[in-house]
Amino acid sequence: MNFLQFAVWGAYLTSMGTYLVSIGLGNYIGLFYAMQGIVSLFMPAILGIIADRWIPAQRLLAVSHLLAALFMGGAGYYGMTAGDDVSLIVLFAFYSMSVAFYMPTLALSNSVAYTALDKAGLDTIKAFPPIRTFGTIGFICSMWLVDLLGFQANYMQFFACAAWGIVLSVYAHTLPECPVSRGGQSRKSLVDALGLRAFLLFKDRKMAVFFIFSMLLGVSLQITNGFANPFINSFSAVPAYADTFGVQHANLLISLSQISETCCILLIPYFLSRFGIKRVMLIAMGAWVLRFGLFGLGNPGDGVWMFILSMLVYGVAFDFFNVSGSLFVDKETDLSVRSSAQGLFIIMTNGIGATVGTLSAQAVVNYFVDFSSSSSQIEGWSNAWFVFAAYALIVTIVFAFAFKYKHVISK
Repeated sequence: MNFLQFAVWGAYLTSMGTYLVSIGLGNYIGLFYAMQGIVSLFMPAILGIIADRWIPAQRLLAVSHLLAALFMGGAGYYGMTAGDDVSLIVLFAFYSMSVAFYMPTLALSNSVAYTALDKAGLDTIKAFPPIRTFGTIGFICSMWLVDLLGFQANYMQFFACAAWGIVLSVYAHTLPECPVSRGGQSRKSLVDALGLRAFLLFKDRKMAVFFIFSMLLGVSLQITNGFANPFINSFSAVPAYADTFGVQHANLLISLSQISETCCILLIPYFLSRFGIKRVMLIAMGAWVLRFGLFGLGNPGDGVWMFILSMLVYGVAFDFFNVSGSLFVDKETDLSVRSSAQGLFIIMTNGIGATVGTLSAQAVVNYFVDFSSSSSQIEGWSNAWFVFAAYALIVTIVFAFAFKYKHVISK
């Protein structure tokens, strides 16, 4: 299930930007990626309530993936029939409806997994992480498939996404039955499901600062997903780089980021216990500076080592921020608002932060890069990456002084 869940996402998440550039919609890449954050503000909560009260999670998972696949297939069919004359409104409508049903499945699949593990009498804390790594493997395999089949720059990536979704929709009907609560105290209100009660945590200065900086760092989350592939492909306009491996197989190069992510998860327990949340977050923020800066400095020729290093530090940048931040929230909040606090962390990072980040990143890229020009835009892209790196550096420096937290080393 986890393999298929993330294979759906991996089919287009890192390559859609290149397709949008190829059909003249490069100026709107940020809008497409921002929609994932927008729907994440409310759709997971709504479908979560439905799964809690009326429709078992595994069935709702099947229905959601089927609807997401149909709309994504619609986007692919429209792209195929429209050719180069693609309407932004039509394509964006199909895509938006698809991600509106896909994003909630990230939480639904976790619920199904936890239920299955509980029924098997297994400890979810120990048993789930190795299972979750299959999600990253699925994401990587899907990226590679799209790359090797030559789908990176065309509508076929949407068909690949839809195919994975249909397979998972069928498979979900074979998953263990998940219980529903049709009444009683366990029924959550929309306010609870959205995590809004956790906003009371802003009364605590430490938590307020942490959540604000989580939002500011969340700005960085989707930038490379949206813009790394079209950036690397832009080197095809330079004869010296046109036939390099990175330009020909950008997705394979970018997949090193996901491989790094899988490995870095294993480092988190040691770093958290040894250095504490503040230093771990600073390490993550520093990694984001390197992630963006190395993109600005590198190239797919003699500078490809900088691209590779940028991919490798992504695991630290992503995991040390997301996973460590979630663990910190869990440790520092009362049991009565723990779930809501996790919801708030997601809203601040993947919701508000990522949405603002992708839209702002698009404005920066549009300022430096002329998508309508056939000439090389390498200098413009580099300047954009340096702006992102400077932003991450400023956030890092301010966080170092603003966030007060004394860590006690675990014995």
